[in-house]
Amino acid sequence: MGCVDALNYEIVIRDASFKECREYIRSHFPESIDVEPGFKIFDIHTIGVPPIAVGIDGDYVIFPYTKPCHGTFLLRVQDAEETARLRALKKGSK
Repeated sequence: MGCVDALNYEIVIRDASFKECREYIRSHFPESIDVEPGFKIFDIHTIGVPPIAVGIDGDYVIFPYTKPCHGTFLLRVQDAEETARLRALKKGSK
């Protein structure tokens, strides 16, 4: 994909800091994985202050996304393949 506008996303939080996104993900979703800036989700490079938390909830991926001139948003996207890939990375890092 490569473009967040091509995703069918839901905005969880608007105008959030990376710290707020990280804390929200860790306290509201059953699974999370920490990634470094540049990590790709849906072929989109993440940016932010590490560690960047990515949440997993069923078939949903929850991640922060910064849109230039608009700020940082916490997005929620349903995608079974991406959640499976993230879970496999999480298992491999233990």
